[in-house]
Amino acid sequence: PASNAGSEVAAAPRRVASVTIEASLRPRGPYSLALTCRRARDATRRVDGRTLTAVVDAGDGPELVRASQRSDGTLDLRAETEAGFAQLRFVLACDDDHTEFLRRFAQDPLLRDAIRHLKGLRPMRTSTVTQALLRAICGQLIEARRAFAIERKLIRATTEQLGGLHAPPRPRHLAGFAPAQLYRFGLPSRKANALVRICRTLDVERFRTLPGDAAETRLIRERGIGPWSIGVVWTEGLGRYDRGIVGDLGLLKLCSAIRGRWVDAGDTAELLAPYEEWAGLACVYLL
Repeated sequence: PASNAGSEVAAAPRRVASVTIEASLRPRGPYSLALTCRRARDATRRVDGRTLTAVVDAGDGPELVRASQRSDGTLDLRAETEAGFAQLRFVLACDDDHTEFLRRFAQDPLLRDAIRHLKGLRPMRTSTVTQALLRAICGQLIEARRAFAIERKLIRATTEQLGGLHAPPRPRHLAGFAPAQLYRFGLPSRKANALVRICRTLDVERFRTLPGDAAETRLIRERGIGPWSIGVVWTEGLGRYDRGIVGDLGLLKLCSAIRGRWVDAGDTAELLAPYEEWAGLACVYLL
């Protein structure tokens, strides 16, 4: 279900018993939890019927949270702390109204069908920037299924278990590895070197507080990080839509079909250019 309402049903989260916060709210703009969660399963979260259960990073430690959506579009959210509740809202992207994107590109030749059928879709985010970075590095130049398998193995081997799921990683969880040790998880040496080096030298969690250009300038300096990885980190880790996932294999195939020849990453950048500050969200709908 999708809802165009923008106001919360409950003015603020309320304490239930002594350890749980529950609240019902209306997402801002059209929103479908079912569409948003459709490809959201990983080591940190699962979907059972209409309920998402996830472990988020609540600052002082991992926390189990849950979300479901009623037929009228209202979201029912549950967490243990205010920080966990805020993280759940960020992961769901339920406060980031994308109505302007839907309106602006409703007649776009490439997006109009997707917008008509998927207007409640928003990309689900990772609770930590580190997990998005791990996903970006694992996913470089290999099929998505293999990349997610490597990501799951690494997270399960390095973070705390909670409720049958695992906590999202932070830099410290990966910085202690020697790059060669990551080969047993299926991560090639080039990717392992980049992942360990970045986790040892950068506090990527701070990127959410930096202007986009500053964060991109700092990350793009790192060997092994290019426009595709930036797009993944921006869309899933920072919750921003202004960087497209340039060079994505799905976009390469789409662009090649349109142009009648095999294309390169530069062609996908040209394909995304008209979407400007919505390029990241356009990628999700195009794919």
